[in-house]
Amino acid sequence: MDFIRTMMIAASGLRAQSDRMRIISENIANADSTAADSKTDPYRRRIPTFRSAFDRELQANVVQLGKIQTDKSDFIMKNEPGNPAADAAGNVKYPNVNPLIETVDMREAQRSYEANLNVIGATRRMISRTLDLLKA
Repeated sequence: MDFIRTMMIAASGLRAQSDRMRIISENIANADSTAADSKTDPYRRRIPTFRSAFDRELQANVVQLGKIQTDKSDFIMKNEPGNPAADAAGNVKYPNVNPLIETVDMREAQRSYEANLNVIGATRRMISRTLDLLKA
């Protein structure tokens, strides 16, 4: 397989996982936010998806960030009568973000990012060794 093509495919994985980590970070950052008032909804968890795309220049399939979906699960309700975002019953809607799930997703994205980085590193070493062989 062509070394440059291998590196470009791995680079597409790096970009996709980087975008995934950005979205997960947004979810974590908004986990404790509330809406401005009781009539509006708070932040809704976002879910990154991936898609395969054919790169004509590389003549290969690469991974890209697909549509970013919103999690339709229910918001977390907490009874906080003094909160400005509380409804008439004193309940406040919090985002449907579970920090534990986001942490696990972040760790998975980091490992996938590292795996793609290792592919690039291994390919660079193969290129270097090939050049050393050609010099000899």
